[in-house]
Amino acid sequence: MAEAMIGGLLAGQVCSADVIWATDPVPERRDRLQGQFGIRVGSANPEAVAWADVVILAVKPQALSAVLRELGSILAHALVISIVAGVKIPTIAEQISGGGRVVRAMPNIPALVREGMTALTFGSTVTEDDGHVARMVFEVVGRVVLVEERLMDAVTGLSGSGPAYVFQAIEALADGGVMMGLPRQTAELLAAQTVLGAARLVLESGAHPAQLKDRVASPGGTTIAGLHRLEQGGFRATLMAAVEAATMRSKELGR
Repeated sequence: MAEAMIGGLLAGQVCSADVIWATDPVPERRDRLQGQFGIRVGSANPEAVAWADVVILAVKPQALSAVLRELGSILAHALVISIVAGVKIPTIAEQISGGGRVVRAMPNIPALVREGMTALTFGSTVTEDDGHVARMVFEVVGRVVLVEERLMDAVTGLSGSGPAYVFQAIEALADGGVMMGLPRQTAELLAAQTVLGAARLVLESGAHPAQLKDRVASPGGTTIAGLHRLEQGGFRATLMAAVEAATMRSKELGR
């Protein structure tokens, strides 16, 4: 995700490569980031944090405590943006000397192609300028919405994990096409473009998804037959349960 954000910031000309410093414990990954983007890289977190005005915490939830123990005393000057799943703003702020200015973000993997969806929530000490900076960072890789922090676990369960559900749906649609005789490559193209086009129609038309579904499903036709089978398989309930399960896991990670 950090890589997607770096690519978006550079492609959107929000900043130049010389003002981005990425740290990673793996030398091969540092070399790849430097080669791909021309940014500054290193393994020393304190040195990079002391230099930066904006610090993005892009680590696994299990690693965050160790990172904050190392950096808590030197983060107070910076705007801290966390993309760590499940971890609440007070948990981060209380480990920063002076409390800090903390933004919590939940982007998703389509940010890699600048079609991401990011939810933001701001800590109580975040300024208007801080909020503008945070939005700018994520708007270059997709859309941004502001939510209350109590809803961030649900965001994680829906848009954070949601691309994986859609990838599986695309794979299943393509498999269905192959089962009906289509070549694999053709089936995958048909499935992926169909999902992309349907999503864009929802976003750009402003119509409810149910209304758009009804436009496709003519009486006694092929689509309503397919929808009936989806209902028999519990398609909608299964997707709802997937969002619920991922939401609950996000809450567990934050404890």
